[in-house]
Amino acid sequence: MAEMSPLRRRMIEDMTVRNLSPATQRSYVHAVARFSRYFNRSPDRLGLEDVRAYQVHLVANGVSWPALNQTVCALRFFYGVTLGHGEIPERIPYARQPRKLPVVLSADEVVRFLEAVPSLKTRTALTAAYAAGLRASEAVSLRIGDIDSRRMVIRVEQGKGGKDRYVMLSTQLLGILRTYWRLARPKDWLFPGRDGSRPIDVQVLHAACRSARTAAGLDKRVTVHTLRHSFATHLLETGTDLRIIQVLLGHSNLSSTARYTHVSAGLIRKTASPLDRLRPELVPPA
Repeated sequence: MAEMSPLRRRMIEDMTVRNLSPATQRSYVHAVARFSRYFNRSPDRLGLEDVRAYQVHLVANGVSWPALNQTVCALRFFYGVTLGHGEIPERIPYARQPRKLPVVLSADEVVRFLEAVPSLKTRTALTAAYAAGLRASEAVSLRIGDIDSRRMVIRVEQGKGGKDRYVMLSTQLLGILRTYWRLARPKDWLFPGRDGSRPIDVQVLHAACRSARTAAGLDKRVTVHTLRHSFATHLLETGTDLRIIQVLLGHSNLSSTARYTHVSAGLIRKTASPLDRLRPELVPPA
């Protein structure tokens, strides 16, 4: 549109003054131009309701959330800086990234998966990851001294956020670790790399997960984090308090742990429908 040209120049000048990269400038200009074309009107004649209608249009047409947020950034800049409407940008909301529910293995699937790992070291490391809800980096970083069989806990040093924590040491895991130690004789790192001076590379565990998933015939994507998700969900299904699971996982916020309530089939099955408290005569006569 002829009216777009001066606006385009002004917008580019504003972005240049603020040191936005050429790529960002092009992206913003194109986003505002598409917005304008959709309504077939100059963008300075469009308002907040038009922006919201355009967002609905983009979502309905399956635009990805990063692309949608790129458009939001462009329109916020256009209205707030180029047009000087300081009150509008904060009223143009960003799209929230869809939060997918984590993949969880059943107890039988965990057994099938772990039994499909051929290497003693990686099988033991993955078993520890499930038994204690460890991240991949935490599992490979375990030292022999972190296993406290007297107190039946495992010390996890420098977990996510640089925090130390203790997790449970299951009796069965302790037996597996003792057998592993007798056979492998690790000296410092519980799961050492090739030369023993460093722990096993985390990529070894990731590769083992891919191979074991195929060997076990599982149709779910399985990673070390899948074992951690399964650990949390299985604890929840056996009645463990959510706040205890939060501590075991090393979550700062309970909201991070609470998402496991959305995937716990056991809890869903045990939760009674409010209909069960009623005695309605809803069955139609034969």
